Amino acid sequence: MIRLQPMIAAAGVLAAVCMSAAAAQIDAADLYDLPAADVVILGEIHDNPTHHAHQAIVLGAIGARAVVFEMLDEAQAAKVTPQLLRSQEALAAVLGWAGSGWPDFAMYYPVFVAGADARVLGGAVDIDRVRLAMTKGAAAVFGEGAAALGLDTALDPPEQLARESGQFEAHCGALPEAMLPGMVEAQRLRDAGLARAVLAALASVGPPVAVITGNGHARTDWGLPRMLRAALPGVTILSVGQFEVDPGADAPYDYWLVTDAAVRDEDPCAAFADR
Repeated sequence: MIRLQPMIAAAGVLAAVCMSAAAAQIDAADLYDLPAADVVILGEIHDNPTHHAHQAIVLGAIGARAVVFEMLDEAQAAKVTPQLLRSQEALAAVLGWAGSGWPDFAMYYPVFVAGADARVLGGAVDIDRVRLAMTKGAAAVFGEGAAALGLDTALDPPEQLARESGQFEAHCGALPEAMLPGMVEAQRLRDAGLARAVLAALASVGPPVAVITGNGHARTDWGLPRMLRAALPGVTILSVGQFEVDPGADAPYDYWLVTDAAVRDEDPCAAFADR
């Protein structure tokens, strides 16, 4: 259950951060001196090693007290120990990374090391529950606490359409139109899983809490930040997106960077070619 008032007290919410309403482009040097915030959400393109190097910089710079990983569930996160952090191979093995579907652990290991003094939490939702959300809806699957995160409220039609279009593009135009509403519900459930972990981190160890996640979850307009503000009014959030092409001046992030593209052996859309 999400208990808001105790979390507010435990988090020790910082004073509001003065930021522009529009996104601002920054470069890697700026990552060493970001504005203070209770929650710092660090977006990524999952297979871009530069993005993970940048995340490691920020974890050290802000002195994160907790790090929430989209890539880990609660059970996996509980296995991360200081001793395991000394060995990339051992940590990857304990986490079962090779069979996880995430990119090469060598890219993520520096992020774990940079957060060695922080509590590690997992924000991943079990895949069976994600699939169930596609038919039953995110609120029904999430259960108690769904209303606090806004999951019980239907999306406005323009936002629903925009989200469905985003899912279509993210899956290389290969998804049947009938699947798109369910994919949006799955995304909302994943946002909620991250939000639950962040709220737990604020309540247990306090800010700053860093979040390692994809750019979609880091969006300030409809991603994790919106859910956190619904559940914990007054929380200060800084969202940093990372891209390989210019996302435009109206990108829904507080700050964003453009980096070189990752070297990829295959077209990411090749997996959808025969479907």
